[in-house]
Amino acid sequence: MNLLFVFILALQIHSVVPGIHTVKYFDTVSSHLSNFPDYVVVGYVDDVEVFHYDSNRRKAEAKQDWMNKITEEDPDYWESHTEIGLRNEHVFKDHIEIYKKRFNQTGGVHILQKMLGCEWNDETNDVQGWEQYGYDGEDYISLDTKTWTYTAAKPQAVPTKNEWESDMARLDYTKYYHTERCLYYLKRYVEFGRDILMRRELPEVSLLQKTPSSPVRCFATGFYPDRADLFWRKDGEELHEDVEYGEMLPNHDGTFQMSVDLRVEVTADVEGRYECVFQLSGIKEDMVTKLERKRILSNANDEDNLTYAVAATVVLVVLAVVLLVAAIIIIKRRKNRRQI
Repeated sequence: MNLLFVFILALQIHSVVPGIHTVKYFDTVSSHLSNFPDYVVVGYVDDVEVFHYDSNRRKAEAKQDWMNKITEEDPDYWESHTEIGLRNEHVFKDHIEIYKKRFNQTGGVHILQKMLGCEWNDETNDVQGWEQYGYDGEDYISLDTKTWTYTAAKPQAVPTKNEWESDMARLDYTKYYHTERCLYYLKRYVEFGRDILMRRELPEVSLLQKTPSSPVRCFATGFYPDRADLFWRKDGEELHEDVEYGEMLPNHDGTFQMSVDLRVEVTADVEGRYECVFQLSGIKEDMVTKLERKRILSNANDEDNLTYAVAATVVLVVLAVVLLVAAIIIIKRRKNRRQI
């Protein structure tokens, strides 16, 4: 799996494990990529964007108001991170030029990416760090935080591996960052953003079907955070066949929605055997919706209701016309009688 895909996947797919907190920084430097800053770094805490720096603004900025609480104990936090951004911007630009030479590249668009961060389990206090680099959408080099050595994914990355492993000052700082600094700031971020990061909202779950022959869609909307899972079970076992997963999408109010389709004929003998299960990080109990025909909202039902409504309206209109004609006839007869 290439690192570019991992970067995207890291923000979209989550395991539902309570007590796990993460801080992730994604650095991207590019060459000859129009309408995009040469260098960008974005920071996430528990997959909520909290930090941004780019080479156009050249200023580290908070993306959440509660992140500014860090200045109460570290007044120079944003200034120092702006300096770090400026320094890394130049370092990354130098690196991409070096890598272009190693790959015998001259022109064209090229992208160097880095993912840095750590994960903390607040129940066991276990910590795990990571540092990975990708070049032009493929793995380049990564750090093993158990042996403190680097793994070169490409022959062109071997000189980088040798250089970094022989630089003791760099290696000492790398150990310090992953064992102390990253964890310290992650704990502070979680404390400052607790009301937001620990917020839990369960969704409304519906079963939808366009026609009796269409797949049954389990649709969950209004949940928060996006560390959630939605799947179908049959007789208590999770299904991996005859299912199709939709994307997780944001709602206008900051909550999220997702869906999963099941290809099955809803007959009396399958009712109750299938169920849609929703899981949310931090909530121990699952939300279970059993597959029953009476629960399914269908366009076919809407069409039947519409047909009934149209038919009823036609009957009422015809009845009104009949009554009107009858009234006119009665009035005319009365007039004729008075004339006689």
